[in-house]
Amino acid sequence: MTWIVYILECTDGSLYTGITNDLERRMKAHATGRGAKYTKRRGPFTVRYTECLASKGAALQREAVIKSLDRSAKIALISTVL
Repeated sequence: MTWIVYILECTDGSLYTGITNDLERRMKAHATGRGAKYTKRRGPFTVRYTECLASKGAALQREAVIKSLDRSAKIALISTVL
C-alpha cells in the first residue's frame, strides 16, 4: 500500500502536514471539517505538496521531519515540486 505525506495551504496562509493512504478521501474529510482539529475552520485548502512512500512507518517518519521544519524550509520544499 502506498502512503502519501501531504502539505495543505489553508486560507489563512498556514501550512498543515499530514499522511494518508487515500488523498481524495482525506481531502473530503478536511473539507467537511472532519479531517483534523487544526484544519476544521481553516478551509478551503490547496494541496501544495505530496510525497509517496512505501509504508505507513516511512510516511510517519517523513511527516515528523517535515513538521519539524520551519515555515521557510517548508516553502522551499513546496517550491521543489513546482
